[in-house]
Amino acid sequence: MGSSEATGYVDTHGHILGWLNEMAFAPVDFSPTAPVDEWSGDLGVGSMYFSQQCAFRLAPSTGITIPDGITDADKLKFVQEKLEAGHPGATQIWQCMGIYLGYALAQYADFYDIKHVLILGRCTSGRGGDLILDGTRQVLNSEFPELASKINVQLPDEKSRRVGQSIAAASLPVLSK
Repeated sequence: MGSSEATGYVDTHGHILGWLNEMAFAPVDFSPTAPVDEWSGDLGVGSMYFSQQCAFRLAPSTGITIPDGITDADKLKFVQEKLEAGHPGATQIWQCMGIYLGYALAQYADFYDIKHVLILGRCTSGRGGDLILDGTRQVLNSEFPELASKINVQLPDEKSRRVGQSIAAASLPVLSK
């Protein structure tokens, strides 16, 4: 949950499989009015719901005007500052991300045997991570209780959240030639 949605899947034996499991461009919203990803041109894909793109997209509808002419990193920082200051609209953005993730995990579970989910990335920094985690668990517990009992959704410590891909890459085994 950073500049896009990056995901990875490790099977029950701890192996990374030989097929792709990047989810950024997998659809999670099948509405014909779903937002269009600017890079792929696809409708309703995960990158529009589980990344800074979601915060940027939802900000205007919550009363937050992001300044023009700043980098995406600064846009996210701006909205996160609103969140940390208690802006109700910013709180709603992160609550929505959590709800979106809860429903997406239920959809992903149709294709993957999910036991553990570790949510990472700059969007999970500060209060945002807890709001995402709470919303995800709320959806799973209320809408998909059987799935909720099988999936452990986790949020690491603050430092680890921001560098999620680095942690994942560092944990990969060294392959001998």
